[in-house]
Amino acid sequence: MALHKCNCMFVPPRVLENLAKVGVAQARLSIQQSKISRAKRADKLVDMKAFIGAKSKRKPKRKVYDCKNTWEQRVKLVRDEGKPATGDKDADLVYKYAGNVRDYFNKVLDRNSIDNSGMDLILNVHFGEDYMNAFWDGDEMTFGDGDGEIFISFTQSLDVVAHELAHGVTQHTADLEYFSQSGALNEHFSDVFGSAITQHVLKQDAGQADWLVGNEIMGPSLYGEALRSMQAPGMAYDNNLLGKDPQPAHMSDYYAGNDDNQGVHINSGIPNRAFYMVSMEIGTDKAALIWYDALQKLWATAKFNDAVEVIVESARMLTKKKQVPVGSTQRVRAAFREVGLPHVT
Repeated sequence: MALHKCNCMFVPPRVLENLAKVGVAQARLSIQQSKISRAKRADKLVDMKAFIGAKSKRKPKRKVYDCKNTWEQRVKLVRDEGKPATGDKDADLVYKYAGNVRDYFNKVLDRNSIDNSGMDLILNVHFGEDYMNAFWDGDEMTFGDGDGEIFISFTQSLDVVAHELAHGVTQHTADLEYFSQSGALNEHFSDVFGSAITQHVLKQDAGQADWLVGNEIMGPSLYGEALRSMQAPGMAYDNNLLGKDPQPAHMSDYYAGNDDNQGVHINSGIPNRAFYMVSMEIGTDKAALIWYDALQKLWATAKFNDAVEVIVESARMLTKKKQVPVGSTQRVRAAFREVGLPHVT
């Protein structure tokens, strides 16, 4: 059976397809470029498991490249670790946000960069012309500028940067296949860490956070919308450009179709809702610690029920170690029951 590797795009295919259907030329271009990018990555993929090792003391460096609106990565290095600001808002923001992500994983979750061995963070800005996406391709991050009307630059959101870099963490731990429930879990963990890191940087607690994903990159035509809501999956957007948010909040509405690699961006709403509920009970950082512990114990083909079992066990063991509050295990179980998990077929 062929493995479905993660060339992980922030904007779901369904969103871009809906935009293309209503005549947005930039969306059609972005879809085509995503296909080209996936094809190129297929030739470069290696077994990243080979790079997993004991935690290193090496400090990861940030390297920001300006693609100069070409379709090539690493065109010109514009900011290296410790160097002064460039004056380019996109380059400087992504440098800052990558630092926020690096520091959260190090200080809160005791992880040294994406691979736990001090892997440098490679960040490409100004990719393509009006490119409506950002992606992690297995070894680096790339950000489009958007068209300025539907989407603005993807560097403007800490959520986006954290979400995509978190795909790298998943790649170096569970290496969840980017297909069906395993792929939805892959997207789910990125939303978890994207939200947790954003709240941590903004000094928000779970009750203060908006739990929206991608709202900062919505342009004037979509102001007030978001790409996902962890609190209320299915309610992030509803308009004539994007259509209606298809995310389910419960297994009873599970998407069983073939689009979006069998729903990797769609069905992630189900565990997202569970994480939101646990965070509201014990705090987002404590919930993220449980999920991070579980991610390291999952495997490439893990499905929703597998994740529930492992996350509950992580909650139990972290409670025993007094790293999360007493009662966390019961709260995790209750949250998953609320969204129909584990699912009995």
